[in-house]
Amino acid sequence: MGSKERILRQKEQTRANILKAARQIVKQEGWQGLSMRKIADKIEYTAPIIYEYFSSKEAILQELTCKGFQLLSKDLEEAKKKHTNLDDQLGGMWMAYWDFSQKNREMYQLMYGVQMTCCAQGTPESDHPYDLIADVMSQIMKNDDEDLVMQKYFTFFSVIHGLISINMLSEGLGDDMNKQILKDAIVGITRTLHT
Repeated sequence: MGSKERILRQKEQTRANILKAARQIVKQEGWQGLSMRKIADKIEYTAPIIYEYFSSKEAILQELTCKGFQLLSKDLEEAKKKHTNLDDQLGGMWMAYWDFSQKNREMYQLMYGVQMTCCAQGTPESDHPYDLIADVMSQIMKNDDEDLVMQKYFTFFSVIHGLISINMLSEGLGDDMNKQILKDAIVGITRTLHT
C-alpha cells in the first residue's frame, strides 16, 4: 500500500473516531453536553485537528443525522425482506422503526428534533425511510396518488412518532403496553389503506 492510500485510510479512521467519540459523549451527557473540545479530549487530539475534519459542531451533527437515517433505512429494508405479504411488510417496517428509536435513542432525537433542533431534513438520507414505507403503502392501496399516500404515511408517522416522543420525554407506559398500542395503530391504519 502506498503512502497516499495509508494517509487516506488514516484520515477516514480519524473522521470515524470523531463521530464515534461524539456519540459516546452524547450517550453519557446528552446532546447539550457535546462540544468540539470534549470530542478532542476524548480522542486525544487538539480541537484545531477536529476542525480539519468538521467545520463546526453542527457539521458533526449533520453527519451523524445522515448516518442515523442510513441505519434506519437499512433496518426498514431488512424488516421488509422478512415478509412477502404487503400488510406484514408494512407492519414489520413500522415495528423496525419503533425498535430503531428505542435502540438509538440519542440518534433518533437528533434525526427528528425530540428535545433539540434536528438536522438533515430534506436530504436523500432523510427521505429514504419515507420512500421505502410509502412504496409499500402505495402497493397496498393500489393507488399512485402521491398526496394520498403521503397523507396516510403521516397518519402512521404521527401516531408512532408521538408514542416514541412521549416515551422519550417521560417514563411512558412500559414496553408491553407501548408495543400493544403500536400494533393496534398499525393494524387499524393498515385497514384504512384497503378501502
